[in-house]
Amino acid sequence: MKTMTRMMMVTAIAAAPVAAMAQDSSDPIIIPIHNWSSQIVMSNLLGQVYEEMGLNVEYVTTDSQAVYESVRLGDVTLELEVWEGAFGASYRAALAKGGLVDAGAHDVETREDWWYPMWTKDACPGLPSWEALNECADLFKTAESGDKGMYLDGPVDWLKHGQERVAALGMDFVVVNAGSAAALWAHIGQAEADKKPIVVFNWSPNFAEAVWPGEFVEFPEWEAGCDTDPTKGPNKEALYDCGNPKGGYLRKVANYEMTSKWPSAYCVLSNMTFNNAQVSEMAKLVDTDELEPEEAAEEYLAANRDLIQPWVDACTG
Repeated sequence: MKTMTRMMMVTAIAAAPVAAMAQDSSDPIIIPIHNWSSQIVMSNLLGQVYEEMGLNVEYVTTDSQAVYESVRLGDVTLELEVWEGAFGASYRAALAKGGLVDAGAHDVETREDWWYPMWTKDACPGLPSWEALNECADLFKTAESGDKGMYLDGPVDWLKHGQERVAALGMDFVVVNAGSAAALWAHIGQAEADKKPIVVFNWSPNFAEAVWPGEFVEFPEWEAGCDTDPTKGPNKEALYDCGNPKGGYLRKVANYEMTSKWPSAYCVLSNMTFNNAQVSEMAKLVDTDELEPEEAAEEYLAANRDLIQPWVDACTG
C-alpha cells in the first residue's frame, strides 16, 4: 500500500460543480489519511466530491488508532473507515467521551484475522483450524523466528494483539509486525513463487482476495469481552484467546460540529456507502493497477458518477 506524500490536491472532474449549501463553512474539512489503500482512495474521493461542491479540503496523515480522539476533539473532521476488528475499541472509547457523531455504516461485512494462501493448506491439510496450524508450526520457521513458526502481523499501530493471542493459546509462533500493508503483500508475493507456507494478517474486503485465493484461520469464536475479560474464551486467565469478530462493521464517524458547520458535507458523508466489491476495487486501483491514490480516486469517481452523484444531489438540491 502506498503512502501519500502530497496531502493537498485539487482535481477537476468531468462534471459540473455543484454549489454547496450557503451555511457550509469556508473553513477546511480536514480528512485523515492512514496506511492502507482503500482508506486513502476513499478519503481522496470524498475530498474531490467536497471540492466539487465548493468546499475547502485538507488532508493530514494521522495515526489509525489516535484518529478517533482527533475526530472527537475536532483536530480532524471525520473518519471514513472504522474497521470493527482493528479500531472498534479506540472508536468506542472516544465515542463514550462525547464529541463524535456516528455517520452510519458502509454496506460491508468485514473480517480481519490470521490468513494463509491456499498453497499453505496443501502443506498443512488440517487448516483452517488454529490447532492444526500450531501442529504445523515447523513449516513456518524463518531465520527471524528461530525454532518457532513466524506469523507476519499488521503494522504495530493496527493493534491486532497477535502477541497476546499466541501467548493466550500457547502457540509455537513468533509474531513479527509488518511495516506497512505493502509489506504484507510483498511477503505473500515472495512466497508464491515456490509455494512456501506462510500465515499473515489479512482482511476483507480487500483486493488480495482476487489475487491470492486463501482462507482465514479459525480460532475460538469471538465473544464480547474476549479483549477485556479473561473469563471469556477458552483460557480463563488471559485476554485475546479468541478470533476477531466475523461480519464486522465498517463505519463512518464525524466530529459533532460537522452537522452544523458543514451540513451539506455531513449529509453527503451520511449518504455515502460502499459495498465489499467497491471497497476492494478502490484498493485494487492502487495495489494492483499502481495508480497514485488521488488518481485512483479521480478514476473511481469518474467511472461511478451514477452511484455517487445522487448522494450529493440529495444534499444540495
